[in-house]
Amino acid sequence: MQKKIKKPAKVPVHHAPPPNQVRIIGGQWKRSVLPVLQALGLRPTPDRVRETLFNWINHLRDGDWANAQVLDLFAGSGALGFEAASRGAASVIMVDTHTPVIRQLEENKTKLRAENVQLLRGDALLTAQGLAARGQRFDLIFLDPPYQQDFLAKVLPLCRALLKEGGMVYAESGLSLVFDENNEFEQPDWMAPWEVIRADKAGTVYYHLLTCNKVATTA
Repeated sequence: MQKKIKKPAKVPVHHAPPPNQVRIIGGQWKRSVLPVLQALGLRPTPDRVRETLFNWINHLRDGDWANAQVLDLFAGSGALGFEAASRGAASVIMVDTHTPVIRQLEENKTKLRAENVQLLRGDALLTAQGLAARGQRFDLIFLDPPYQQDFLAKVLPLCRALLKEGGMVYAESGLSLVFDENNEFEQPDWMAPWEVIRADKAGTVYYHLLTCNKVATTA
């Protein structure tokens, strides 16, 4: 009886992993996939969180994005800013301090032909102060800062001078900003002017939609 000859085992081929990507989930660029720079600490807002967030905003704005002025202060991957632009925001300003990140965002802006997007390289806090000093006001501000630094405590007070009456701030955090009987921490002073109107959690990420009880007005 002839023995079967064993075929040599296939040597696995290890392909390089695909680059990080974000997918736009709604609007004119729906399903568009954009590359994301692989940088330390850069973590795009997950699809499920973005879908929930934009469902909240659509409900509260009755689906009207036509006149929306949007500021994305910690743009990173651009997932939030490009999503707002895709849905028809009149203007989206995206800010990041890192030159390579801005370069990638420029490439994605060109790919989408996103004429309603403006990119600014600079420190988020200084940029916020400069925009406020020039009298710019926004309907929606995205805050997705690095969790390990106390950015929200520094930037939320600045947002009061940047927000239009009835405007909203989206904030991601490693801790809940809902200070009720279920939260072991007391509400800090910088949260006092803010009301959490929507909140949820995905994994270790807490995400919130805020309105300000007293929006600063121009003189």
